[in-house]
Amino acid sequence: MADSSGEVFILKTNDRKKGIPALLKHFDLTSYKGLQVALKANFNSADPFPASTHIDTLRAIVKELKTAETKQVTLAERSGMGNTEQVFEQMGVYTLSKELGFDAVALDNVDKDGWVKFERGETHWLSGFYLAKVFHDADKIVQTCCLKTHRFGGHFTLSMKNSVGMVAKKVPGGMYDYMWELHGSPFQRQMIAEINHHYDLDFVVMDGIKAFISGGPDKGTLAEPNLLLASKDRVAIDAVGAAILKMHGAQGKIGDEKVFEQDQLKRAAQLGVGVKSANEIKINSLDDETRVESEKIEQILKA
Repeated sequence: MADSSGEVFILKTNDRKKGIPALLKHFDLTSYKGLQVALKANFNSADPFPASTHIDTLRAIVKELKTAETKQVTLAERSGMGNTEQVFEQMGVYTLSKELGFDAVALDNVDKDGWVKFERGETHWLSGFYLAKVFHDADKIVQTCCLKTHRFGGHFTLSMKNSVGMVAKKVPGGMYDYMWELHGSPFQRQMIAEINHHYDLDFVVMDGIKAFISGGPDKGTLAEPNLLLASKDRVAIDAVGAAILKMHGAQGKIGDEKVFEQDQLKRAAQLGVGVKSANEIKINSLDDETRVESEKIEQILKA
């Protein structure tokens, strides 16, 4: 399932227009030609970046996918802190979708046939969970996430936590609230990792130009790492993201525990979602200025 290289590409910049294409040059997008691509961004609420995906980040990623001559790009989302259609409208997603020619699907409106059930198996999900069919059926899955802490039990919300927006809160015709279960469970962070075990991810872009180092996901204490990252390995990029949060003074569990002792990463490593330790991660800096930052991150990763 996972890319085993553990490579994370990183660039110190605040220029998304140039920075994201520079990162994506390291991924072979020629293989995307003629394919259906499902895109997951972070539109959990209509709060400004880093609470939600910056519209310029979305623009840059979609433009690269369009340049690769994909057949169709579908952005799909279920907002946890608002009505998804309203969030899309307020954040400029619908306007951008018309401009660039991609579909924006609010998963709140998807009927029962638009979900795929995964049974409990050996997960901590008591009744299993439903994943949006648009991701299950896509030829390629791409994600973009923000860099932030999470005050509601996730500890941090990076690429793996972003996957919660692919999962149904309630399935049409059903009464069970899967998000009530998730957020009320002492195993919330393990359950986040278990979602990721059930779908393939082709690459993720993390926008760390700004970050929340406390609070989150909608508001918090701001830091400005001025970093953009990309990887095929969501565990590797989340580990690097956690290290960056620690480097900028994040407190609580994320500040106190070693990176691979964090519940999300520990469970993902057990499941083989990505790398299993910091030693398997290779940080590739795109320039000399970035290399200075990368050395600091590596020290925290391997501490």
